[in-house]
Amino acid sequence: MFDRTIPYDDLPLLPPKANLETKPILLKTISASRALAQLNGAIRNLPNPTLFIDTIHLQEAKASSAIENIITTNDDLYQAIIAEKSFGNPETKEVLRYKEALWLGLDRMKSKPFITTNLCIELVQTIKGNTAGIRNVTGTTLSSPSGQVIYTPPTGEAVIRGKLANWEKFVNEDESLDPLIKMALMHYQFEAIHPFADGNGRTGRILLLLFLRQSGLLEIPAIYLSEYIIQHKNDYYRLIRNVTEQDDWEAFVLYMLEMVEKTAKHGLKRLEQVTRLLESTAESIRESLPKIYSKDLVELIFRLPYTKRQSLMDAGLGTPKTVGNYLNGLEEAGFLTSKKVGKEKLYLNIALMAILENSTLE
Repeated sequence: MFDRTIPYDDLPLLPPKANLETKPILLKTISASRALAQLNGAIRNLPNPTLFIDTIHLQEAKASSAIENIITTNDDLYQAIIAEKSFGNPETKEVLRYKEALWLGLDRMKSKPFITTNLCIELVQTIKGNTAGIRNVTGTTLSSPSGQVIYTPPTGEAVIRGKLANWEKFVNEDESLDPLIKMALMHYQFEAIHPFADGNGRTGRILLLLFLRQSGLLEIPAIYLSEYIIQHKNDYYRLIRNVTEQDDWEAFVLYMLEMVEKTAKHGLKRLEQVTRLLESTAESIRESLPKIYSKDLVELIFRLPYTKRQSLMDAGLGTPKTVGNYLNGLEEAGFLTSKKVGKEKLYLNIALMAILENSTLE
């Protein structure tokens, strides 16, 4: 019998001995891969594939942090990244650090396309804003809200590093399984090793996006995987425990594959909605405000829901007076609405924010 109160130093190495190519898993792998390929193709065919990336990564950062009960609103989040940083509350700042960690990971993957223990340490240090390293104190347990111990991860830095060395080798070298099945295994193992005192969940979810990039399944990781986990949070933790306690890999792998499929389909739908909105807005501005219209201006007000004068000036769209006239004209015509944040005046793309607020997965 598995004892939740004893450090799981005997956590089996990867790959597991279980049958990971059952008929349900293989069928779900096909449909998940197809959905991911459709999203990847749609992103690649955009005139400017990087246009919405800031927004997508911020939404993923917000959702992933919410899983850990670090809650912020879209308004606070987007205002904080556009306005002076001093206006961000502690939760918003922590979400922004998650986004920075994701960007750091993607940047590291450009020069060294491998997922390593050292990369994980860099990620968690960025997320937490400290110099955290591999957990080296005893007594770490995971507990339910009522205080009941539900899992005790491996203990001792040498044991943890040994598990991570195996995990790292599996992630970067093992090609015996479909990448999406492999992604599910690497995610469980990382969370079971629980290498850090805090930030394991968020680091693990960034690693999912980096793995999709590393494996070529999603060239630009424009997907909100954490939204699915939020909406199926109890199942997520229950299925992880079932792998640990009952060796039930199939149900967990199916959950992860369903997550990829649903979020890819929803991501494609949202991408299409934003693209249509951008195109219709561009046409409306061209017709009603021909002296203001430019492709660069339209793209700028869609890069993030909020913008300000300085953003337009930094993009080379004109002097303070000129860009001020642009923003005032767009507000008067109903494309934007202004809001005072501290000493700054921000402009919100209401229609874009409305699409982002709809996070319900079908």
